[in-house]
Amino acid sequence: MLKVNTVTKYFNRNTPSEVLALDQVSIELKAKEFLVIIGSNGSGKSTILNLVAGNIFCEEGKIFIADHDVTSQKDFQRSKWIARVFQDPLKGTAPELSIIDNFRLASLRTKRKGFRTGINSKFRNEIAQRIAVLNLGLENKLDTLVGKLSGGQRQALTLLMASMDEPKILLLDEPTAALDPRSSELVIKLADKLIAENNLTAILVTHNLKQAIEYGSRLIMMDKGKILHDFISPEKNNLKLNDLQNWFA
Repeated sequence: MLKVNTVTKYFNRNTPSEVLALDQVSIELKAKEFLVIIGSNGSGKSTILNLVAGNIFCEEGKIFIADHDVTSQKDFQRSKWIARVFQDPLKGTAPELSIIDNFRLASLRTKRKGFRTGINSKFRNEIAQRIAVLNLGLENKLDTLVGKLSGGQRQALTLLMASMDEPKILLLDEPTAALDPRSSELVIKLADKLIAENNLTAILVTHNLKQAIEYGSRLIMMDKGKILHDFISPEKNNLKLNDLQNWFA
């Protein structure tokens, strides 16, 4: 489904502040595989997400999605395959629009806009049913402005919207880092559920070692732009929290 082939990425190249962010990194993900990437700040984990999403481009190497070479394609050209959830809960929703309006935009993300893009009772009922799984009562507040919701509520809605348009790949860029513990638990469990139910290929970047142990079918540890360890199930399933804590010590 996804191939990152010997990718090298520099920032501020040929300047005194040059940084080698990724050094000949290769990752291949099969369909439905759930990869978790951990590493210290500057290890290159978020750079991988940005390269896959098409927000930045590599100096060397190739990126393939479903056997299509997307190395030089921009983010909007890859959107038919990719959905992304950011660390900041405010980035995934439009605060000045209602919940239902946000979901309508999400449902049309990769479709041509036309005269049949309105909101009818059928669409409202479908969205209410989707939101009801959160057990937050938001299914009864579809006309509420999203800007009035908490960060955890907005992030949960962002996840639901990310799966609206049937993407093949879900990128999760530390989606719980800005949330309180209760909201964090809700969001990560929801992400795991949506990935399984929608047969998504997923990459989760996180600093949360507990999440890295509990979620995903594969775990990569990065440092200084390189992959140090690549644990694939069942090997990953045998990892303990102490193993990761000792690695970061």
